[in-house]
Amino acid sequence: MAYKKTIDVQAAVAIAAAEAISAKTQGTFGVGGLMLDQHGNVLQSLHSNVIKQGLIFDPTAHAERQLIDWYYAELARGVDLPAPQDITIVTSLDPCCMCAGAILAAGFNVLVAAPDHSAGVNYDSSAHFEALPAPLRATAAASFSYPAVLGASSYRRTASGAAPKPFFIGKTIAEPTQALCSLVFEATSEAVMALFQTDLPGEELHDVATLPADHAIVHGLKQLYPDALTYRCTPQQPDAGLAPFLRQAMLRDREQGGAGDAVALLDRFGNLLLCMSGRLSQSGIRTAFMETTRAYAQLRFKLMAGATPERQEEVRRYLGHPKEGTFVFALGPDASALSFMNLGAYGSTMEGPLPAYNPAQFQYVLPRLADAALTGLCAAMPPLYRDTIRIAPVPVADQALVSELKTSAGS
Repeated sequence: MAYKKTIDVQAAVAIAAAEAISAKTQGTFGVGGLMLDQHGNVLQSLHSNVIKQGLIFDPTAHAERQLIDWYYAELARGVDLPAPQDITIVTSLDPCCMCAGAILAAGFNVLVAAPDHSAGVNYDSSAHFEALPAPLRATAAASFSYPAVLGASSYRRTASGAAPKPFFIGKTIAEPTQALCSLVFEATSEAVMALFQTDLPGEELHDVATLPADHAIVHGLKQLYPDALTYRCTPQQPDAGLAPFLRQAMLRDREQGGAGDAVALLDRFGNLLLCMSGRLSQSGIRTAFMETTRAYAQLRFKLMAGATPERQEEVRRYLGHPKEGTFVFALGPDASALSFMNLGAYGSTMEGPLPAYNPAQFQYVLPRLADAALTGLCAAMPPLYRDTIRIAPVPVADQALVSELKTSAGS
């Protein structure tokens, strides 16, 4: 395949900036990125696709995450690509926790243009990566590069993190280019995050289980997950009745190369909407949570895109934002890169504070970290996650559910 080549950090960042501008034009987060091989060939360039047509399309569709999934999809097609350690992802903005976890899990290098002091993994610009779980920090320090920005304004910075790869002849960023990356993101961030707050509050939602079986919303749910609406519990209180659905997905997850995780999404009324496994055999970052949150968002998008305002209102009324319901993970968070990616993706799904009535939106059945360690991990995350969203996974209360899954997990 013939690709254009860039062996200059400034030129590479300019491509990322151009992608970020395209994202802004689309009305989504103004972030762009590209992949370079070990010779400077551009393998692919992409921009954020979180928002399409003024609607949430996929909360995980950040530029870096999409590039990584593109890489795995190309490998699956038989395309000959270098190993991840020989590839550099150049991004216009410091990766969020989801993208940082995905990059670390897959083993890519990354070169960063602009800082993100709210959600970036290097939010404090120290390049110490204390937002990451301790086992991941050394890897990040050796693979995340923040080249020097030349100039005299507030955008100027000295180089930190890993050195840019040797194929880069020029190893600095021009001040106007870095400023462009920052300003394009700043020009879009507030408006896009506001879109995540336009869904109806919990008290205005209607129970999807009251719709007739042939309704388009029910049909869409059943197409996506045939067991949708076949289980119901007290809201926010998953019980042992959920176990068969989680067990089935855990088995699929193992068959797909995972550790036996599964994630269920319950709505505000306690209805089971989805329960999905990961697809790690297809892509090294397609965990159960990534599959679940993307599937739900894209179902809502499919039902609303191009629809009348009345139809869009109906979809919002019966399929509320997931912050009004409950994500139930079979396996609790741990200190791995994939688990950190999940925490970040959960933050990207929420993009704002949880409702006061639903602080235990994120629940898990089988713990993989001690309570204190999990609390510390979440407390170290960048400000968006720890102060605004206040990510705080909690164990499910129903011990019968725990016992059922312990048996399934062989523990």
